[in-house]
Amino acid sequence: MPHRPDIGTVGRVPNVSELAVSPAGSRDLPCPVRADPVAVHGFLTAACAAERQRLVAEHPSVLGALDGAPPALRYAANDLLMHAAGPPYRDRDGRYLLFDPRGRGRIARVFGDLAAADRITVLVPGAGNRVVNFWNGVGGEGYRSPSAQAAVLYEAACRRAGNPGRLAVIAWLGYDTPNGNDLAVARQERAQAGALALRRFLAGLVVVCPRASIALFGHSYGSTVIGLAASGLPARVSDVAVFGSPGMGVDNAAQLGIDARLWAGQSTRDWIRWVPRSRLFGFGHGTKPADPRFGARVFPTSDVADHDHYLSPGTDSLSSLARIAAGRP
Repeated sequence: MPHRPDIGTVGRVPNVSELAVSPAGSRDLPCPVRADPVAVHGFLTAACAAERQRLVAEHPSVLGALDGAPPALRYAANDLLMHAAGPPYRDRDGRYLLFDPRGRGRIARVFGDLAAADRITVLVPGAGNRVVNFWNGVGGEGYRSPSAQAAVLYEAACRRAGNPGRLAVIAWLGYDTPNGNDLAVARQERAQAGALALRRFLAGLVVVCPRASIALFGHSYGSTVIGLAASGLPARVSDVAVFGSPGMGVDNAAQLGIDARLWAGQSTRDWIRWVPRSRLFGFGHGTKPADPRFGARVFPTSDVADHDHYLSPGTDSLSSLARIAAGRP
């Protein structure tokens, strides 16, 4: 049986009074915490064009993060938020389904046309990523940038697709990642919170793009987020690919409880191979997915130089991941 989102973790269906209450007390928008993405979509598509434009102008911080809202409305709301945030955000081009610079921040950038896509790849980055380094990369290394990695993946997938106009790639940084150099990276608390946010984001994506199949990619700690979200993934997720993974929170693929094809890659030059598989006292993430005993389909990574170059141009791993993103694994 396909594994569909558990409404208790994605967000229960609200009653009428909840549907029209935002965190600020406005009776204009659904609550982004309680409202189900299906109800959100119905609420907004029922509004006239002028009313939707008013909601964007008056409540961009709510609408920009509202899973189930039509993408065009979220793009417009987040564009306003980025402009209001000032440098270095106001001059960033692109389409954004999420933007919140507070704290470590939340952001999601779209490459391609979601409205036309029938194949969408969501890339979940790992530790150390923040809104402030989303474009420039952790430590100022551009190849570590989720935005740059998603752009490379999108271009490579388009070259392999029969109809590149049908593809979209989303770099989704919708959770608080741990720092790469503290003990939180060996624990699952951040991944558990990220898994709930990811389930909800995907549920909203299915609502606004009902024809599209979804590939879910996770790098490093992002793969742990996906592993903890696995039992509540929408049936539209046809492929899950993880690379440089410290573990997905389980000991084998069967324990994930997914019907999607599972792919894994790990370079012999990736330091992640030294992370122990043990889970003890809240530390550890289980067997690495690229381990033959785990049960994933392993893709080639022999020319990947380290932990951060799985999506680098010219690598076998990018070629494999691009084919999966294009729906041609």
